[in-house]
Amino acid sequence: QVQLVESGGGLVQAGGSLRLSCAASGHTFRSYAMGWFRQAPGKEREFVAAISWSGSMSYYADSVKGRFTISRDNAKNTVYLQMNTLKPEDTAVYYCAADGRLSGLRVDLYEYDYWGQGTQVTVSS
Repeated sequence: QVQLVESGGGLVQAGGSLRLSCAASGHTFRSYAMGWFRQAPGKEREFVAAISWSGSMSYYADSVKGRFTISRDNAKNTVYLQMNTLKPEDTAVYYCAADGRLSGLRVDLYEYDYWGQGTQVTVSS
């Protein structure tokens, strides 16, 4: 069992930056690949970024590539999402998720095993 708690969301102007954190507890964090997803009002939850258990591999949605960076610190049981050059269309609730398979990075939310409660990011124009 893995418990995930996101933090770092808030209100920011377009062009600004935020760093989200996701703290994990309960099981061996380093055994899990991690992902970030987001859900805007009235829309389906969508993939944002994923990182392998070691941090050596990462993958991004085209919509955030070059602006967002996913990273992790296994010593602190935490995964991060650095978001730069934010746009109003980035407004959503952001969720972190854990995937227990040791190989590959997944974009399908149904393949993730554990989820956090989400943190709101609002980007004003």
